[in-house]
Amino acid sequence: METIWELDFYSRPILDENQKKLWEVLICESPLDINLSPETLFQYASWCPNQQVNSIWLGQALADAIAKAQQPPTKIRFFRRQMNNMITKACNELNIPAQPSRRTYALERWLKQRIQDFYPNQPGYDPAAAASSFVRYQSPIPKPLPDALQGQKWAVVSLQAAAFEEMNEWEIDFGEAFPVSIMDIAPETPIPGLIIFSQRAKPLAAWMSGLELSFVRLDTSDDTPKFLLETGANDSWIIANLTKPQILAEAKSFEEAKQKANLVHFLAVQSSPTSERFAGFWLCREL
Repeated sequence: METIWELDFYSRPILDENQKKLWEVLICESPLDINLSPETLFQYASWCPNQQVNSIWLGQALADAIAKAQQPPTKIRFFRRQMNNMITKACNELNIPAQPSRRTYALERWLKQRIQDFYPNQPGYDPAAAASSFVRYQSPIPKPLPDALQGQKWAVVSLQAAAFEEMNEWEIDFGEAFPVSIMDIAPETPIPGLIIFSQRAKPLAAWMSGLELSFVRLDTSDDTPKFLLETGANDSWIIANLTKPQILAEAKSFEEAKQKANLVHFLAVQSSPTSERFAGFWLCREL
């Protein structure tokens, strides 16, 4: 199994002796196995003085993290678009692909923990600056899926959280998961999912696997409600336009179930409703 890291390099709500924000790099390993214990995942944190914020310092921190890890990453994900150039340059110097992504679930969880429990207890903590640790970007204009990869049908389904413990035994060509336990969900919680059925299921799943698939959401911002697939740092794809009341009701039930499951859900691709094999299966969480 490949090793993927999630990285954030940004200012923190901590002021130094010159009243300048300290910067910090956080690196954590993506939990790619459904049964993985979160405690076994690699984590690395290091403070960076404000005057040393550059790709050289970040590259040195990455090299230090690699030296301390059991194995180096095959890819590094990051969610802050404004740090794209610096992070990409530092990773390129180490011959590690850098990927803008919103599939940074472990990093988001760790960052929230530090904002709540760690930073407030540090000397120089500035409560007014704490809100800037998270960013929310404007939603992109969604694009239609390529014609050759359009699904013929789709269905809203659900599985109990405990059922995912057997996911490693399922036949899946492309996909990614994480331990449901890290999302603070009870085993009996229904996890909603969207299954796309397509005669070109495997090409569709292969295409999706290269997109840094993040989450599925219902969009009701215009006159045509639609299911959207959010990928990468800022891409959005139209899975289906929801033009009938019954179909829209199913989509709303998906969103309601997602809210009750701490925004955890899944996207699957199959060739037909009778198939026991998944061309693609991604466990997701909306950020």
